[in-house]
Amino acid sequence: MKAYIISIGDELLLGQTVNTNASYIGEKLSDLNIDVAKTSVIRDNASEIKDEFKIAWNISDVLLVTGGLGPTHDDITRNCVVEFFNTKLTFSEDVLDNIKALFKKRNREVTDVNEDQANVPKIAQVIRNDKGTAPGYWIEKDAKIFIVMPGVPYEMEGMMNSFVIPRLQEMTGDKQGAVKRLVLNTTGIPESYLFEKLGDLDEILGEAKLAFLPNPYGVKLRITVKGDDEGTVNNKLIEVEQKIRAKAGRFIYGKNDDSLESVVGKLLEERDLTISVAESCTGGSLANHLTNVSGSGKYFDRGVVCYSNAAKVEILKVNEDVLIEHGAVSREVAMQMAEGVRSTSGTDIGVSTTGIMGPTGATTDKPVGLVYIGFCDEKVCTARKVVFGGDRLLNKQRTVQAALDLVRRHVLGISVDD
Repeated sequence: MKAYIISIGDELLLGQTVNTNASYIGEKLSDLNIDVAKTSVIRDNASEIKDEFKIAWNISDVLLVTGGLGPTHDDITRNCVVEFFNTKLTFSEDVLDNIKALFKKRNREVTDVNEDQANVPKIAQVIRNDKGTAPGYWIEKDAKIFIVMPGVPYEMEGMMNSFVIPRLQEMTGDKQGAVKRLVLNTTGIPESYLFEKLGDLDEILGEAKLAFLPNPYGVKLRITVKGDDEGTVNNKLIEVEQKIRAKAGRFIYGKNDDSLESVVGKLLEERDLTISVAESCTGGSLANHLTNVSGSGKYFDRGVVCYSNAAKVEILKVNEDVLIEHGAVSREVAMQMAEGVRSTSGTDIGVSTTGIMGPTGATTDKPVGLVYIGFCDEKVCTARKVVFGGDRLLNKQRTVQAALDLVRRHVLGISVDD
C-alpha cells in the first residue's frame, strides 16, 4: 500500500511554520508498513491544490491531506475536496454539536463562520475533532482512501491516533505480514562513536534493519523487524535490543517517546529521592524540564536561578575567594552551587549548571560552549565538564540534557566518565 502526504498552507512554504505534520504522519504510516511514496507542500491556491490531488490520487492508495480546514477566507481545502470529487456539502448536526460543546467549554459564543464548518462533503465520513472545531474527512472511492485533517498539529495528531491509525490498521491487517519498530533513545555519545561502539551490525541485526537518527541532544536508534507472524517478529526485536544494550546500554535512557526528564523523574520517585537545582547559564530551563512531568512535585523541591556572582554568594553561599580565583564558570563553583542548593533545600540531590552560552563571554581559557554541571548527594560532590558549540539557545538545551543524564547515571550507578 502506497501513501501520498499533502500539506497545504502558504505559511509552510514561507518558512513561518515548520511542517511537522508530514514527518509525524510518515512515521505513523511506516509503523503500519504503509510505504510513503511522496510528500508535497502546496500553497493556498485552489487550482494548484486540485492539481496536486489529481497527481496524488493517480499514484497512491492512501492520500492524506492536512491544512486549510479553518474558518477563515484562506481555508479552501474543503471546497477543493468537494470540487475534486464532484460532490456537494451537507450539514452535520454531530459536527455542530461538537463545535458548540467546545465553545461552551471555553465560555465563548459560536460564530457563523464556525457554524459553517458543520457543512461537510456529502461523500465523506466525518472524523471527529476532539481538540478543535474543524472536522476531518474520510473518503473511500475506487478502492482508494482520501483523508483530510486540520493543519494544527495537535488536532491532526488526535485524529490520527483516535481514528485514522486504527482504521488503517484494520484495513491492512495481516495482508503485509508483521512489522515491528522500536526506538532506543541515547544521549551523551556522538553518532560516529555510537556506530563504532556497536561494532559488527550484521551480527547484531541479521535480517532486521537499524537506522541512526541523530538530533542535537542525542541519537535515536530505530530498529525495524519484519516477518510472517507477530511472535517471531517480537522475539527478534527483543534479541536485537538486547545485543545493542550489551554494547551501548549506558547511553540508552529510554524507548520510543520517553523523554529524559520523565525517565529521571521515574527513577527519583521509585527510589524516594528528592532533587533541587541551582542554575546560572540555563536560566531555569533545567527546572522547567523537570517540572514538565506530571507528578514531579513528589521529587522536585525547588529551582534557584543565580545568574550573577552576587546571587551565587548570597543565595547559595558560594565562597567569594573561590569565585575570584577560579571564576564563575569552573568546576569548583559548580560543586559549591550544587552543594549550596542541596543544603538550603534539604533534598537528597543538588544539581547545578554554570557555563558560557555565547556568543559573547569567552576568554582564551574558557571558550563559548564550556559548561560545568555540579552534582551533590550524601556520598559525592563532583562536577562534570562538557564543551558544546557556538549556538546560545542550543547550548542551553544541551546543558539541560547533559545535567539530566548526569543525574540518571549517578542514580543508576553508571560511570559518568564515558
